Amino acid sequence: MSKIGIIIGREYMTRVKKKSFVILTILMPFLMVGIVAAPILLGSIKGDDTTEVAVIDATGRYAPLFVEAQKADSTRADGYTFTVTDAPLASFNTEDNPVGAVVCITDNLLEHPRAVKIYSRSEVQNDLLRYVDDLLGKKVREDKVSAYGMPELEKIISDVEADFSVQTVKWGKDGEETFSSNEVAMMLGMITALLIYMFVLSYGAMVMQSVMEEKTNRIVEVIVGSVRPFELMMGKIIGIMLVGVTQMVVWLAMVTSLFTILGISAAPSVPAASMTAEAMEMAREQPALEIMTALSGMPVTEIIVMFFLFFFGGYLLYSSFYAAIGAAINSQEDSSQFMMPMMIVMVFSIYAAMGSLENTDGPLAFWASMFPLSSPIVMMVRLPFGVPLWQEILSLVILYATVFLFVWISGRIYRVGILLYGKKPTLREMIKWMSYK
Repeated sequence: MSKIGIIIGREYMTRVKKKSFVILTILMPFLMVGIVAAPILLGSIKGDDTTEVAVIDATGRYAPLFVEAQKADSTRADGYTFTVTDAPLASFNTEDNPVGAVVCITDNLLEHPRAVKIYSRSEVQNDLLRYVDDLLGKKVREDKVSAYGMPELEKIISDVEADFSVQTVKWGKDGEETFSSNEVAMMLGMITALLIYMFVLSYGAMVMQSVMEEKTNRIVEVIVGSVRPFELMMGKIIGIMLVGVTQMVVWLAMVTSLFTILGISAAPSVPAASMTAEAMEMAREQPALEIMTALSGMPVTEIIVMFFLFFFGGYLLYSSFYAAIGAAINSQEDSSQFMMPMMIVMVFSIYAAMGSLENTDGPLAFWASMFPLSSPIVMMVRLPFGVPLWQEILSLVILYATVFLFVWISGRIYRVGILLYGKKPTLREMIKWMSYK
């Protein structure tokens, strides 16, 4: 086995065998689902306590609505009990009063829309505010319609307010029509872009940390006696890259298995022309079905291939920077001045990706997907919407040409900086290192 192969194997096995890697790889998919789902589930859980709400209605028109609505649909008012009373409002403003809130209506809401207030000794909960607003708003609307004296007016308004939505259909090369979803395309683009952003940052920093540790412990002085510095740098970069690829493959397998267990499989490509209005509406109303149907009409294989190509290019580009920085400095504190420009470019890349979502063919999206320092992230946002093949190839050519250039530059800096101690180099000195033979 070649020397660089031995270094790659050592870097890979050292990290893959760590308990932290195994635990994080297995738990991360569940952790991400939990972060999203837990607040929703916990927020939907209602407590056993019931808050009493007093209703004071000076008009007598609206108080019965609360009692009748609560009997008809108690789930909407879950956690609240409404009681109609004639007691003075001031009598409820005491510490020992069991009433948690007071709905006070002082005039006809049709003529005075602001004649209703909710009093409470603490902030009014959103669910109570929405319930009262919806209930009284519906009554005011009915009164406004009745005031016109037109029996069919309510039906006309309901018909006018009927739901309307524009369906999106994508044409294929042979003229076939497939169901599409702008929201799903945006979601897929941002997820893949964020994955590259996250992995490049985390694993690039891992390369720098590994180089710094060996330099600080003086182990590198022994290693470079039998291995060229460039081979050592590339071995570290490729070995750690394979760790990231392993993690992504495991996550992909776990997500696929999770979909299979839940009974959600990839939907076949459904021709939009053969889909009835009811079927398209059903796809819109069921998020899982909509996502799978929309994905079936996207170039998923192309997106996966391009994801790994841009991931490899972006990782090699930035990790070579990290390796050069790690070799040039002597402590973690010295890295900030060199890492700041890289961080600015990475932040620009993610903001350019978000800005390109509204117009993936616009100038920002095009030029940012060609600029090699931002193309791995921005191009992933564009791919679900369809990108001409020549743009994909041109972006990859520019990216990998830049990778070869910066790997060479980083290798020249690495071979000198890895054996220098004590002094923090300046940018001018690092440029001089590139000309050393």
